[in-house]
Amino acid sequence: QVQLVESGGGLVQAGGSLRLSCSASASNFGIFGINAVAWYRQAPGKQRELVAAISIGGTTNYADSVKGRFTISRDNAKNTVYLQMNSLKPEDTAVYTCNAGVRGNSGNYYPGNSWGQGTQVTVSS
Repeated sequence: QVQLVESGGGLVQAGGSLRLSCSASASNFGIFGINAVAWYRQAPGKQRELVAAISIGGTTNYADSVKGRFTISRDNAKNTVYLQMNSLKPEDTAVYTCNAGVRGNSGNYYPGNSWGQGTQVTVSS
């Protein structure tokens, strides 16, 4: 099972930026079809939603609500996936969690069983 550790959350004013990091153990990547990492977020009282995903080859997906503001990237040498968040809005406030899963040929992301512990992002107005 892939182990994931997030960091980089915090409190920021609206319009500000944060960069989240998700460090992954490399021991099981490629096994069981795992070929992508995604960021999810969950705000109080709301369902968890997919924010962005990136495949091993670098193909990305974004939720419509973050397109043009968030950028997902990966450093394969460091086994780390980043989420650069710019122009943050109060509605971006949530616990952000990374997940190791599968990006299918259709472009859809299918979450796996490996989740990080989450990092809180709070955007004040």
